[in-house]
Amino acid sequence: MDAIDEQILGVLRADGRASFTAIGREVGLSTNAVAARVRRLQTAGVITGFTVLLADDEPDRSPGIEAFLDVRLQPDRDSEEFLAWVKGLSSVADAVHVTGPYDYLLRVRVQDMRALDRLLRMLKRDGGAMQTQTRMALR
Repeated sequence: MDAIDEQILGVLRADGRASFTAIGREVGLSTNAVAARVRRLQTAGVITGFTVLLADDEPDRSPGIEAFLDVRLQPDRDSEEFLAWVKGLSSVADAVHVTGPYDYLLRVRVQDMRALDRLLRMLKRDGGAMQTQTRMALR
């Protein structure tokens, strides 16, 4: 799973009925490329289904892990580019520029520890993070 897959998941979370064409416009891919990626995410078990939530349904607000990530960027990484990139990741709920030894504080929600590990690796590999520190939300 890469950053574009994360962006696709973010679009689908916001609108599960978004067309492949609309998603492609959002993430910069063709309709066919988006369709292939969504099928691959389904086959891999990342997308397990699509559903409808009714007004009377109580959304489950507790699945997964919520964490706070302090991120120090590599010296040559542009801060605004990082912010724009990280906001496209479906697992990032909030990102704020902060003072102190780190550049950003991210509030993230992931399914499990493996997903958190993937996110941290992606931040370093693709996002230009030089160092991270993770704090887990207990309640």
